[in-house]
Amino acid sequence: MRERKRLENVLSLEGDLVRRTDDIGAYFDLGKEGEDVSADLQRELDSLRELVDRVETETLLSGENDARNAIVTIHPGAGGTESQDWADMLLRMYLRWAEQQRFKTEMYDYQPGEEAGIKSATFSVIGEYAFGYLTSEIGVHRLVRISPFDQAKRRHTSFASVFVSPEIDDSIEVNIKPDDIRIDTYRSSGKGGQHVNTTDSAVRITHIPTGLVASCQNERSQHKNKEKAMSMLRSKIYEFELEKKKEITKQIEDSKLDIDFGSQIRSYVLQPYRMIKDHRTKLEIGDVDRVIDGDLRPLMQAYLRMRRGEKKA
Repeated sequence: MRERKRLENVLSLEGDLVRRTDDIGAYFDLGKEGEDVSADLQRELDSLRELVDRVETETLLSGENDARNAIVTIHPGAGGTESQDWADMLLRMYLRWAEQQRFKTEMYDYQPGEEAGIKSATFSVIGEYAFGYLTSEIGVHRLVRISPFDQAKRRHTSFASVFVSPEIDDSIEVNIKPDDIRIDTYRSSGKGGQHVNTTDSAVRITHIPTGLVASCQNERSQHKNKEKAMSMLRSKIYEFELEKKKEITKQIEDSKLDIDFGSQIRSYVLQPYRMIKDHRTKLEIGDVDRVIDGDLRPLMQAYLRMRRGEKKA
């Protein structure tokens, strides 16, 4: 059904491209006859350019799991409140991006910071090619700014890591032995109703052989939290096994940075100048506010083009 939907979208897109190019041709014909169609023609060209741009991006999404939904986890680095606030800024950025793409999001786990920001957050992004787009965000993100938490107004550097895994469904088997997991329940913290915060409904599942952990506290029911945590754990184990396979076949190259502080994939500089630089693609963007407000398309496209070039090489 997923493949059928994809093919239907391709056919619909082809029809849309044909219709738009025919309309533009008609405007040119009217212009030759002396009619003033410049405003309408410019509007159609801008619309076509935007569509072609989107189509080009989707052609770059050819990975095995690119079309799947995504599960995103954000962790602040060392630095306390400053890094926790930066992690919260990243969370907002990705939620705004998903909203702009008309993707749905669902918060699985949210751990607020003691003063500001977050200690961690895990959420799903539901939409076609969500995982493919968000693979560009895996790694360490670095922020340089005048800290709003520093009374001396000194410049601070903060780090936060982003990890993305594909949401897998029942068509892919990930066998988890009961003896290999440890299930802990605890009381939810942060946002939630009275029942959520006063009962041990939150669930944390640890996969002992790999050390992978998945937790969920969003639902009032411990049973539902356990189901979602197991789903997240299956996705993480699947991605873990994929990475092991890539290492064995030596397909992981220098473009895949370790999620370790100091090996940032992107820098967001707010002081002493304003610039976002992706260290993998060398793309630099001066409109920092637009990016932090969710416009990640140029950064994602540049990464996908780079990835395609490496595959060809």
